Amino acid sequence: MTSRRTFLVNVTGGLLAVPLCVGAQQTGKAYRIGFVWDSPTVWPHALEAFRQGLRELGWVEGQNIIVEYRWAEGRFDRLPGLMTELVHLKVDLIVAPTSIYTGAAKRATSTIPIVFVSHADPVGSGHVASLARPGANATGLTIIMSETMAKSLELLKATIPGITRVAVIWDPATPSHVPGLKAVEAVGRTLDLRLQPLAVRGATEFDNAFSAMVREHAGAVLVLSTPLYMGESKRLAEVALTHKLPTMFGPREHVEVGGLLSYGPDRADLYRRAAAYVDKILKGANPADLPVQQATKFELVINLKTAKALGLTIPQSVLLRADEVIQ
Repeated sequence: MTSRRTFLVNVTGGLLAVPLCVGAQQTGKAYRIGFVWDSPTVWPHALEAFRQGLRELGWVEGQNIIVEYRWAEGRFDRLPGLMTELVHLKVDLIVAPTSIYTGAAKRATSTIPIVFVSHADPVGSGHVASLARPGANATGLTIIMSETMAKSLELLKATIPGITRVAVIWDPATPSHVPGLKAVEAVGRTLDLRLQPLAVRGATEFDNAFSAMVREHAGAVLVLSTPLYMGESKRLAEVALTHKLPTMFGPREHVEVGGLLSYGPDRADLYRRAAAYVDKILKGANPADLPVQQATKFELVINLKTAKALGLTIPQSVLLRADEVIQ
């Protein structure tokens, strides 16, 4: 834990301690934005893509823009305090990657612009009025969980044609999960799958949830995406493997640590595109008028080592659709 904290201090301290350069002084203002996320070790490639996107648009940290990074470190009870801190700093904009962070930001301010990066369902969560006209102080990019999960269920069924019952792990505290679960249940009916929703609020509930799946003879598990589960990705994969249950996730990181399948957006692409929203808003655009854009690049990742441990043979038709196969 010490090394991780040291890393966080080095990253945040190094970025925030850079003095303003002469160029920024000549232009008259260095904009200050808040960026709240779990930690720089979660999707670091995506975070770098965001920075690169800013640089490509002429925004250089420590020169004409200062980024106030705040890390929740898996403790979502800290979000209200972190958002309030940014509001008191009078930042010009807040980047809140997912629905949990967006909800916390909107509760903290109704005036400071908010850019979300991979929101699962901004309309269903009530965070925007519509995709075309967000209508308030938040806009950004969405992964449209209902559509993504529909595809995930289809891929799960194609991978294990004989399954009839699928457990669904979801978190009541994640704003996008209530509408997301409803969408998944609707899709499940079209695929003749009986779904077993299981609310899981943290790692301490994994064992009980998987025991319930086994009792009800679930054939596989669909895990709705949330930062809460990302922080426990290895533990979640281990519990699933212990109970011999195939898993389908959204973020590929779950599969990299032992999950079976993942289908989700290219996070780096989303974060790079988010920089364009920051650019437009800092140049005067109103977030209420900036349409929410959808993810356009998706990837299917398969872990063959996990498949072997589960005694599964992945159909060739599914393997051919994979963007990456982990041996």
